[in-house]
Amino acid sequence: MRGRLLFLMAFFVFPGSRVPAQAVVSDEPSSTEAPNNPHSHGGDGGRAGAGVYSRSSLSTPQTGKLSGVENYALNRAGIVMIRTEYSANVYVNSMKMDARAFNALLDSIQNLDHGGGVTAEQKLDIVLKEMNSRPARFFQTTFDYIKQPEQITATGTGFFLTGNGYVATNCHLIEREESFIRRQFILSAFHQITDASIAALETSWATHFTEQQRSLLYNTYASVYSRLFSMILYDLKKDIYVVYRSDANSLRSDTVKKPATVIAKGEPMPGKDIAILKIAAGEDMPVLRLTQSGLPQVGEQLFVYGYPGPVTNNDFVSSASAIEPTMTTGIVSAIKKSVGGWPLVQMDANINHGSSGGPVCNERGEVIGLTTFGSLENTGGLAAGLNFAVPVAILYEFLDSVNPGISQSTRLFSQGLSAFEQGHYRAALGKFEAVQKYNSHYPGLYTYIASCQENIRNGRAAMEPVTRLLIIVSILLALTGLVAVIRAGRSVWRRR
Repeated sequence: MRGRLLFLMAFFVFPGSRVPAQAVVSDEPSSTEAPNNPHSHGGDGGRAGAGVYSRSSLSTPQTGKLSGVENYALNRAGIVMIRTEYSANVYVNSMKMDARAFNALLDSIQNLDHGGGVTAEQKLDIVLKEMNSRPARFFQTTFDYIKQPEQITATGTGFFLTGNGYVATNCHLIEREESFIRRQFILSAFHQITDASIAALETSWATHFTEQQRSLLYNTYASVYSRLFSMILYDLKKDIYVVYRSDANSLRSDTVKKPATVIAKGEPMPGKDIAILKIAAGEDMPVLRLTQSGLPQVGEQLFVYGYPGPVTNNDFVSSASAIEPTMTTGIVSAIKKSVGGWPLVQMDANINHGSSGGPVCNERGEVIGLTTFGSLENTGGLAAGLNFAVPVAILYEFLDSVNPGISQSTRLFSQGLSAFEQGHYRAALGKFEAVQKYNSHYPGLYTYIASCQENIRNGRAAMEPVTRLLIIVSILLALTGLVAVIRAGRSVWRRR
């Protein structure tokens, strides 16, 4: 196996393309919009009330670790899908078939069939093979052009850094050389026009091509367009979007798609493959916490989030659930160095195209890196379990003008999760209802509110800490009073 780089973004050509998923990105100017107070990694942590439950109390007290269920519940809401949409018009030199050459071919085939031993299927095969072997003889250019509108979309993963809409992701999701983009557009236009041409032949010849015959025609048209015809790309446009889940109630969730501005960006691998985006956030967004513990240790448990293309685009999975991220687990396999000399985290968690830019979290729920690229087998397939993440230390280099920190909605939601896990449903309900003041569409919020209410109705709510403390204090006071009464009684008896 050779150590070739594979970007883990999903690239699809619409509509009806046969192009496989692969990597693509493009150029975008930077913006200077950003808040002050650079590198204040605590965010608004010092301004919010501590409350009864802290984020850290969600973990096991002895280890500070979260289970996989807790990790997903805590971080799922802050994970987003990144979509980079390119649109353009492709002008294609139209073609026509040389009727004279084609009729001569039909006559020659007819002459072969004096005894009637050649079937119609065999005749069609002869025609297609002859057209494929000498395409320049049967196809001619014209002075007309066909205008073919095309759109291609690159998808990947990101996550919220701040409550006011800053997002971290990979640079290669939004950045790629223009020549590559142009090739993809031309390839997409070729497939669209070829499909239409084959359908037209089937209609005019009153036949239905087999898969083998269609493949032969594809090769024929590919040869024709590469040798004889020109394709010109005009009006290339790029738009970057952040897509995330928004809940209206426990039964209904929607998908929000907002345009994004590029705030800072590095370079696709082998460069520092980081990009910071900004959307206009109407509410206090869910946020993931960045680790401040440096590089993870080899063997450390990891939780990786993303939107792998084979799942997102699976025909048997509803489109409504496409916004639900996939979580895979693994360990830190090694700490490597990039060709640029900065560290990379190797991991064995299962990822795929579309996972690029997704957060890699430790057992405390903190982001330790961003999923960025994998390795390819010699056969061209993705090598399982040999994947890499850019560590958070590199991300911090792009946060000079960004103030990452846990949002108030996330803090309250985390406290509610902690109370919920301990069975303190009344306290949890209070925290979850408080989240609504900051973000009334927080993903998963209404499901937890409904669950708390059901548990309270069914009498499953554990005794709250304050209530327990009051009872203990009351018992202690009663015992103290009882002791005092007994002592007073003994004192009276002795005097007598």
